[in-house]
Amino acid sequence: MGAAADLRLPTALTIAGSDPSGGAGIQADLKTFTALGVYGASVIVALTAQNTQGVTGVHAVPPAFTTQQIDAVAADLRIAATKTGMLGDAATVAAVASAIQRHKLTPLVVDPVMVATSGDVLLSYDAIDAVRQLLIPLATVITPNLHEAAKLLDTRAAKTAGDMEQQGRKLLALGCHAVLIKGGHSTGDDAIDVLVTRDALEHFSAKKVVTANTHGTGCTLSAAITAFLVQGMTLHRAVQNAKLYLTAALESAAKQHVGQGSGPVDHLVIWTKV
Repeated sequence: MGAAADLRLPTALTIAGSDPSGGAGIQADLKTFTALGVYGASVIVALTAQNTQGVTGVHAVPPAFTTQQIDAVAADLRIAATKTGMLGDAATVAAVASAIQRHKLTPLVVDPVMVATSGDVLLSYDAIDAVRQLLIPLATVITPNLHEAAKLLDTRAAKTAGDMEQQGRKLLALGCHAVLIKGGHSTGDDAIDVLVTRDALEHFSAKKVVTANTHGTGCTLSAAITAFLVQGMTLHRAVQNAKLYLTAALESAAKQHVGQGSGPVDHLVIWTKV
């Protein structure tokens, strides 16, 4: 028999917090990577005590150990794309940004997680400025929701697609290559996301799925974008396919019952790329 083929799996890295209930954070990212055919590596920056009903505690990993984790992964694995999620505090943001620069862990998807689906705060006030100054300038794309975009700009949440476009341009001025403002929390029947780049403006629209099972939607979308970038897609195509995947995951989750609160999306939903 001939030698076996050398199959090198495309690898994505997530740097985020752990959700022991499995619906968000590191767990959501790794499930999404796996579902979309990408090998997932992870660096945990915080442990949370949470479930589908809320967050009851956060235990931060020392920034030096976060750096040690990233160094270990980068020294061994060929990372094709990276995403960040919940980072917690300014010291952790600084450590992560420094390691990303040192190891050139791009393309980089920054999901500026500030508040959990349950409403619990996951990013300290001083860390918001660190995200603006240290992390966003390194990003290929940032993926804030309406409230996160407003916090980053110290303004009110956008109410219209025009507002989202204006805020996207202001966020772009912070130094990232692209901004995807997610409109899932807006009023109306459609979830409209606005992608702003230096050369283009695009809207991605989908009918809102009526379900209480939305735990981990932000993590899942940004992880899906990361997975598709690993596979060599353009940012436009990565966002387009990620939105299709998330919509399918929400539709499937509407039929499921996990936990007693806001259940998770169905990361392992069977879906078809367009």
